[in-house]
Amino acid sequence: MARKGRRATFEEKVFALRLLEQGMSPDRVAEALGVGRESIFRWKRQARAGGTEALRIKKAPGRPRRLGPGQEQTVQAVVRDVTPRQVLGTAVVLWTRALVAMVISTWFGIGLSVAATGRLLHGLGLSVQRPVYRSPRRDEAAIARWRSTLFPRIRRGARRRGAVVLFADEMSMRVDHRSGTTWGLIGQTPVAHAGAGRRSVKMFSALASDGTLRYRLGHGVMDRWAFLGFCTQLLRTITRPIILIVDGSSIHTARAVRDFTARSGGRLRLFFLPAYAPELNPDEWVNQNIKARAAREAVADEHELAAAMHRGMRRLQKRPDIVRGFFADPHLAYITV
Repeated sequence: MARKGRRATFEEKVFALRLLEQGMSPDRVAEALGVGRESIFRWKRQARAGGTEALRIKKAPGRPRRLGPGQEQTVQAVVRDVTPRQVLGTAVVLWTRALVAMVISTWFGIGLSVAATGRLLHGLGLSVQRPVYRSPRRDEAAIARWRSTLFPRIRRGARRRGAVVLFADEMSMRVDHRSGTTWGLIGQTPVAHAGAGRRSVKMFSALASDGTLRYRLGHGVMDRWAFLGFCTQLLRTITRPIILIVDGSSIHTARAVRDFTARSGGRLRLFFLPAYAPELNPDEWVNQNIKARAAREAVADEHELAAAMHRGMRRLQKRPDIVRGFFADPHLAYITV
């Protein structure tokens, strides 16, 4: 039964007309459906003019759109492809609703409130997001060539030699590094007691798409000699030839490293990722995972931090499915295709 205070459904309107056709009076039909008598006559007029389809409830048109379709597409393209600095000459590089409203006013002479601008942006399929920062010194052509040509060639060579392809990186984590959230009373910021200071723990790590993971922790300087210590560990624990893919930092390109690989008799070969392209290295996921987990522990000094990092790495070694999952990042699809 229809209830007063709400619209009757399409099916109820059709049913009402059927009752009228069967000889029931409009008053009885209105009473049976719980609607006003005038509604019955209105439905009858609508059906006579446009058929039963005219009885369907139509969505209210809402406010008229202030911008034309072409103007809306221009706004979407501007927010998507350029920065406020390029458009307005400001020092700001991140879009806000107020800045978008300023562009609309300047270009089209249409004044929109901040709230209306937000509704417009949502309607154009845009949302507030944390941007990924990229260096202007990136060579996009070199990155594309790495994905399409260089790495497939490296992978084919590794298969012919029976070598394992490892992606390696290094990171340094300070005792006072903090991240993560916790629960607390509204208006009262929780307090967590942990160590302070700038002492840090260094870590070299390398992983393969099959879930293989190796690492080395240290407290000293992260230089070419520390990197060579990690390479020595890899050669000791992996019997197959190793292809190690790293970035082009001076730690990896030093003469001592080149001499070391030359003396390995082909057991270790280094290849270098394009510059300013960390998203091509799956070892970045290892670093993020360990930093996120270790930062949640209240370590007092660098020794406790090293223990926390060690536990995190041992966990990943026991869960190769998690390590393999790192390669599901769309930026890393080139590795497993």
